[in-house]
Amino acid sequence: MKEETKILEIMQRNEITEHFIYKKLSSWEKDKENKKIFDEIAADELKHYNVLKNLSNKDITPNKFKIFIYLFLEKIFGFTFILKLMETGEDNAIKGYSSIINSFPEIKKILEDEEKHEQKLLSLLNEERLNYVGSMVLGLSDALVELTGTLAGLTFAFQNTKLISLSGLITGIAAALSMACSEYLSVKAEEGDRNPLKAALITGLTYIMAVIVLILPYFLTQNYVLALVFCLLFSSLLVLVFNYYISVAKDLDFKKRFLEMIIIIFSVSFISFIIGLVVKKAIGIDI
Repeated sequence: MKEETKILEIMQRNEITEHFIYKKLSSWEKDKENKKIFDEIAADELKHYNVLKNLSNKDITPNKFKIFIYLFLEKIFGFTFILKLMETGEDNAIKGYSSIINSFPEIKKILEDEEKHEQKLLSLLNEERLNYVGSMVLGLSDALVELTGTLAGLTFAFQNTKLISLSGLITGIAAALSMACSEYLSVKAEEGDRNPLKAALITGLTYIMAVIVLILPYFLTQNYVLALVFCLLFSSLLVLVFNYYISVAKDLDFKKRFLEMIIIIFSVSFISFIIGLVVKKAIGIDI
């Protein structure tokens, strides 16, 4: 019974926490249909909380840290990403309720509501920013592969962090502008709902963001080997974060996509490193 009471309290906290998350998402949402569904789910979560409160005889406070994290992530990744995480929470809630449903028959109605929530959440997923994921993928993947390889080659060709960072920055900005223009022409030629200018801006800005992150180590240290190590580390972190976002939002295989991109980046970097050494030795220039 003690274990069952503990599960009740955990579920009770989850319900009131998710109530506040859905209410906030509703206040931010402009689409009337999405807003309506958020409000309905928020009301259901509060109702569930009160049912559980009557069973536990305790008033449980929401998890403010979880509320902050979810709402913070929504501002960065959008509500689709958050809803996918919330969907996982609904699955866990259903499992939790199922384990104590025999002791508390009142939970059966809550269990049915949680299953309905999952269907409602899946029907919500129509976010504009997901239409531009392809532009983000293009900008980030091209920057990571091209610039990481370029910096690896320049590192052992120049062996000077100032020259490497300057060359990398010029190369990166030029490549970002080129990619943005290519994406603009590509989207303009296709039939779809995407705005060519918006797609171009997303591609270019994503590329420049990656450029800044990758070049940063060369501005912070004069040790070119250490700078390259951190450049590769930052590149891996960008791949990790971005692929996790795409995998959650689009229901894709995270491990496969992550390993594929990491292998490509490190392979290109290694080849560029060899080319840098060969060119430096062949030309005989010592900078």
